[in-house]
Amino acid sequence: METDADFVVVANRLPVHLESGEWRRSPGGLVTGLEPVLRDRRGAWVGWAGTTGSTPAAFRHEGVRLHPVPLDADEHRDYYEGFSNATLWPLFHDAVAAPEFDRRWWQNYHRVNRRFAEYTAGIAGPGATVWVQDYQLMLVPALLRALRPDLRIGFFLHIPFPPPELFLQLPWRTEIVEGLLGADLVGCQLPGGARNFLRLVRRLHGVGDVGGPHRTPVAGTVRLPERDVRVGAFPISVDAAGLDTLARSEAVRERARRIRRQLGDGRRIMLGVDRLDYTKGIEQRLRAFEGLLAEGRVTARDAVLVQIATPSRERVEHYRRQRTRIEAQVGRINGTFGTVGRVPVHYLHTTVDRTELVALYRAADVMLVTPLRDGMNLVAKEFVAARPDLGGALVLSEFAGAAHELTRALLVNPHHLAGLQDAMATALHLDEAQRRLRMGELLRHVRERDVHHWARSFLDVLAGADFGSGELAA
Repeated sequence: METDADFVVVANRLPVHLESGEWRRSPGGLVTGLEPVLRDRRGAWVGWAGTTGSTPAAFRHEGVRLHPVPLDADEHRDYYEGFSNATLWPLFHDAVAAPEFDRRWWQNYHRVNRRFAEYTAGIAGPGATVWVQDYQLMLVPALLRALRPDLRIGFFLHIPFPPPELFLQLPWRTEIVEGLLGADLVGCQLPGGARNFLRLVRRLHGVGDVGGPHRTPVAGTVRLPERDVRVGAFPISVDAAGLDTLARSEAVRERARRIRRQLGDGRRIMLGVDRLDYTKGIEQRLRAFEGLLAEGRVTARDAVLVQIATPSRERVEHYRRQRTRIEAQVGRINGTFGTVGRVPVHYLHTTVDRTELVALYRAADVMLVTPLRDGMNLVAKEFVAARPDLGGALVLSEFAGAAHELTRALLVNPHHLAGLQDAMATALHLDEAQRRLRMGELLRHVRERDVHHWARSFLDVLAGADFGSGELAA
């Protein structure tokens, strides 16, 4: 195993998955944003390979060194399905579902985080930069610093950081905070999340925000006896250029035309694309659409809702129950308002590949992104980036992190059913000039603040450089 990596990404999963016996690159903005840095700086990626059986040895894929971390079935169940997704996930999403606190889950979360830290310590070169990703690995920064104090360590949280009043429910709250304070830089999606973390540190340790330059990503500094920890906001984004190129391709444009023909020429298409997760607001969205149909504001003849619900964490009870509820909703709506050969809701519980997804974006008249709580929600930004024609309208929950940037979307409170219905109806009937004006401004923002901008801004601050561009309103 090579031990001289100058830049190491540590994430729950490797950026590849096994398909028909071959390693293939996984989709997603994270690998796109970090790939140039990995290539330029003798980079390596530490993560789980996706199997609880035998774990492959370290290998290279498309020039990047990958170091799989082994997990057995019990560890994966307790660390990932248990503590990460039945404890931390709901707690960090405003307790939309009640978090569960299980000591065994915590013990395996700690054990797995230690293993990730040990693997990382073994491959990082002297003085290397390590970037730890997300809520599954919040203990890694401190565990890694204890093993390798020479490293520069960053941590980025992709989900919301909750108010201290919620976080303090966690029995292991002190251990989690101390884990994060092992980093030199803790990054959140939004300034509010960074401030929540600083308030929490003050509450638990009596130290925290000592100010920080206004309108920059750095929200404040935690002064520890031995060093400072900076805390800031760095909104993640998408590969805007790649989505633009794909959206302009003839294959995507033809597939989009075919989708419109299949759904019925002349019908306006509303689209939802979400993981099947209780935070995404799918049930509220369906309820609002049902209300529009019941009131006669739309009919199955003139409008259709396409809902892609990607399978997610199906062994977790909350998710199984939600799938049952949603499928019952879809059946009721179609049974009540559909006709032979024409139903108002097309529901697919499946994954779609990138080309099909971009074709759906191009075919849609209205994109519905209505989570109850979301750290960012990259679907909103993907939709905008995939519409160089300035077509379509975006209905966006004000509780998605993206709403703080995409202010020209039709912003909505998904808990307010009548307001959600009105926003959906407005989006369906938006005149072309308004639509193009709104989408033009959204597209300019997404192109300027793409995933490469996100990676550069975080790494510049982690390296100690002054941040000279991309001001953020606190």
